[in-house]
Amino acid sequence: MDIKFYKCEHCGNIAVKVVDHNVPLFCCGEKMVELVADSTDAATEKHVPAVTREEGHLHVNVGSVDHPMLPEHWIQFICLVTDKGYEVHPLVPETPPATDFFVAEGVQPLRVYEYCNLHGLWVTEL
Repeated sequence: MDIKFYKCEHCGNIAVKVVDHNVPLFCCGEKMVELVADSTDAATEKHVPAVTREEGHLHVNVGSVDHPMLPEHWIQFICLVTDKGYEVHPLVPETPPATDFFVAEGVQPLRVYEYCNLHGLWVTEL
């Protein structure tokens, strides 16, 4: 399974497209922009999701060095994609840039996305 993320350049809304029939998404009367995930750049230590697997769950920390979680610069969400679907965990400023996903037996985790309000979408392939 793969999903796509889109952002409204006017209001900042972010949408997830689970099924793509090549019809554009609109918000505030404007076409939304597809977000392209990054996995490498000078700031990888603070943006690429670091994933620790333990039986039955995944712990995700944003960055090998904790990402800032300030009201002006923070991680808005972390999203796990599996072979069966996806799960999004919203985050809020002044909390740890981390979350746990519980994974049922027989479900294969595929990738983890995170979205930084200043630096965009990042991904780790599992």
